[in-house]
This record gives sequence, C-alpha cells and structure tokens, in this order.
Amino acid sequence: NPPYLLEKVAGQPVRVVIGKKSYLPEEISAQVLRKLKADAEHALGGTIDRAVITVPAYFNNAQREATKRAGELAGLTVERILSEPTAAALAYGLDRLGENAKVAVYDLGGGTFDISILELNQGVFEVLATHGDTHLGGDDMDAALVKYLYERLEIQNPTEQIHESLRATAEKAKCDLSTQEQTEVLLPFMEEGKSVSCILKRTEMETLIAPLLNPTRQHCRRVLHDAGLTPDAINEIILVGGATRMPMVRHLVHEVFGKPANTTQHPDEAVALGATIQAGILDGSLQNITLLDVTPLSLGIETFGGLMNVIIPRNTTIPAKAGEMFTNAVAAQSGMQITILQGEREMARDNWKLGELAIPFPPMPKGKARVGVQFEIDANGILHVLARDTVTGEEKKLDVKSAVDVADETVEKMVGESVEHAFEDMSERIFTEAKLKAEEMLPAIEMGLMRIGHLLSPEEKAAIDQTRERVREAIIGHQTNALKSAVNELDDVTQNMATLLLESLMDETPSQPNSLTPG
Repeated sequence: NPPYLLEKVAGQPVRVVIGKKSYLPEEISAQVLRKLKADAEHALGGTIDRAVITVPAYFNNAQREATKRAGELAGLTVERILSEPTAAALAYGLDRLGENAKVAVYDLGGGTFDISILELNQGVFEVLATHGDTHLGGDDMDAALVKYLYERLEIQNPTEQIHESLRATAEKAKCDLSTQEQTEVLLPFMEEGKSVSCILKRTEMETLIAPLLNPTRQHCRRVLHDAGLTPDAINEIILVGGATRMPMVRHLVHEVFGKPANTTQHPDEAVALGATIQAGILDGSLQNITLLDVTPLSLGIETFGGLMNVIIPRNTTIPAKAGEMFTNAVAAQSGMQITILQGEREMARDNWKLGELAIPFPPMPKGKARVGVQFEIDANGILHVLARDTVTGEEKKLDVKSAVDVADETVEKMVGESVEHAFEDMSERIFTEAKLKAEEMLPAIEMGLMRIGHLLSPEEKAAIDQTRERVREAIIGHQTNALKSAVNELDDVTQNMATLLLESLMDETPSQPNSLTPG
C-alpha cells in the first residue's frame, strides 16, 4: 500500500491523504519549498523571503496560481513564475547571439517535455511559441526499462522492495548508457541469497524508448510551424533536463533541426541558473536584459450558440491585456453569464472551463446592452477577468485560482486535438454561425411577408418559400455547406422585400424636428 492516497470529490480540488490528514497539492509543494528555503538560509546565512519559481512552459493559469500560492504558504514572496525553457535561455547567456536570433529550447526532464522557440534581440527574450507533453519524460523511460527487465530477468510476483530496487537499478542503467555502450544490471540477494544480473546494451534501451521519443519530433515540427519558422532559421538549440544527455536524444534533435545542440551548460542546472539570473534582473543587480513570455493556450469566452470567442490568442506575449464589447443575444435579457474558457477548439464545449461570472443589467431590446469584457495576464501568467456594464457601471471581477479543478490530461491534449479536429470544428462553427443567422432571418421574413407580401409577385413569394424550406431542411439535416448556401440565397431573394418593407416603414413614420443644437 502506498504511504499516501489521492482523494477526489466531485467539484472539489484533489487532496493528498497522508495518515489522518489531507492536503492540497500546493500545501505539499509548500513543504518542499520550506525545506529548500531552510537549506538556502543555512548555506548562505540570513533570511530568504523572496523567490523566482520556474514551472513547465505548459503550466496553465490554475497551475501557475497554485505554484504561487505554494510559495506564499512557504513564507516566500513570489516575484515571478518563470517558464523553464525561458529560464534555460537566460542560463546559456544567449543574449550575446545578436539581433533577431532564434533559439530552440528542447527540455526533456523527469516528468514533462517542452519545446519552445525564443527570439533574442538586444537583450530582449521573447517566446514565439511553445509546445509539449506534460506526461512524457525520463520516468516513462524508467518504467519501460523496468517492464523489460522483469521479463529479461524472469522476475515473477515481485515484492514492493524488489520493485523499488529494480526501478532504481533501471534508472542507473539509463544514466550509465548515456556514456557507455553497455552496462551490467545487478539485483543482489533476490531470493534465498541469490543475485540476478544481465548485460544491457545501449541499442536495447534505445529500441525500448524510441516509441516515447518519436512523438517529440512532431512537437518540434509543430512549434516551428506555430512560430512561422523553418529549421534552418534556428540559430541555436539548447538542451535542458537530465534525459537530454542520452545520445539518442541528441541525435534526434540534430536530425530535426539540422545542426547539433549547444551542450555547454549542465542540463540539470540550467533552469535553476536561469531563475537566478531572473532574480538578478528583478532586484536590479543585472541590467539590460528583458524577459517576455507567452501564454501557451488561447483564452476567451463562450458566446451565443456555444461558440468559443478568443480574446487572447495562444502564444501572445505576456504581460498582456485585451478586451471586447458584447451585447445581449435575445430581447428582455436581464443579465449576461460570462464563461471563461481556455483552449484551441472552435466550440466552447470542447475547451476547458476556467470560471464564470455574471453581470446583471435592466431588460432591454436585443442588441442594446453593452458589456465590456477585459482579460489581463500578469507577469506570472495568471489570468484576471473584468466585466463591466458600460450603461449602469456594474462591474464584476474574477481571478483564476488554484481551486479550479485542474485536469492535466485535458490541457496536454488541447492543442493536439485542435489539429486533429480542425476540419470538423471549423465546419461546426460555420454551421452554427449560419444557423444563428437563419434563426434570426426566418421570423423577420415571416413578419415581412405578413406586412407587405401583397406587394410581391407570385414568383418572388415562391422563391422565398422554396429557399426558406431549403434552410429548414439544412438545419434539420445538420448540412453545413447546404445551410450556408441556402442562407446566402435567402439573403438574395429577399432583397426586394427588404427594400419595400423599409419604404413602408418610412411612409408610416412622421417627420421629427432636428434635436441637435449648436454647442
């Protein structure tokens, strides 16, 4: 039995149960940070109360906020939450590359993989794009080796102690094979004082981990595409994370980018060194270096019809602020429910819900309300949402907190699914937009026919009726192209009716004196 359990209650954040107490994940992280803080104070002397903390580039808003809270629980003022690839670029001192230099940061650690493209220009670090997998790393390679060694050594029904011993042995073998062609795997005193061993070759290990590494090629190609670059446009590739010591990883990177990676820094220490440099920038001891990060996923709200309306696109440099004006979709609407979303899909239901807030306003005709929605991402990548009714001045705010139910598997799949379902998603969006337009047009056309239908020719009426029927059939059949075509045709065949209706309304409206006076 493990020494801890994960407890999940619907609608509540995950808690870690240890003994009779349960803890939030950030409370566990705070314990680690307290230990680091105490060790640093012992080594350096004095009190440490400020920190720069690095996180994987793919951490979303809730995860960054939870990390910041962990630091605060540990008694630290968190000056900056910094993406690890960006920290690595600082560590390598790549500001010396010159104007408009492009850098790829390939980060393969114990549990996560990130690939980022940065542009460096006169001391300014800007992340152009980032991609990766939050569940891929050296731990997965260790697990593959353990499974293989169970079969190779013919171990059956292992105890927990044997399993832990084999896992540690597999990890050591992986490290040894980064510099050796083969290594001995030895498990002493397995049964009745007997030991088991075998010789493991590098080629065997590479065959086992190839299926894990191959997807990183696609991530590299995707991030180049997102940044609008080709491999030959990259001036420097740097490696971060212990797994990048493996010759197979370095060969893969060379193949993808067409040049060898820069290995001048210790891959396990580069991120920590970069965080130290960032701290120096913040306290003024280092100057002439500016750091710009990006948001890894698009942020927006759900609009009428279940569509995703992006306000801050993916890979926008942060800090960032953007907003849009929204109105009521139906008459007599007495408020607006604003659902904040994160993701890359066209339909709101396929994205990740970050939170909600509601803005009330007096009932008014359709399209008359004016509610401004502003998104702001601060320097730590944390989202703040402000909604304001511009008529009444009513205002609501929302800061995305770590209590949001964080589903890592949802985040890691978002970008990949947006590519996989791009055609269906766009088709669904086009259908929904055409359906909304049709549902607005059909009642208006019905009223127009009742009012001035007698002024239309039989041919015009027949054309309108036939096209309306085509629109209804396309909606029922969920036929995107047919609906779009029918809606456009309905626009055309009702042009004369719209003109006659407008003339009729103008004839009925008495003239009014001009209410404007010189000021």
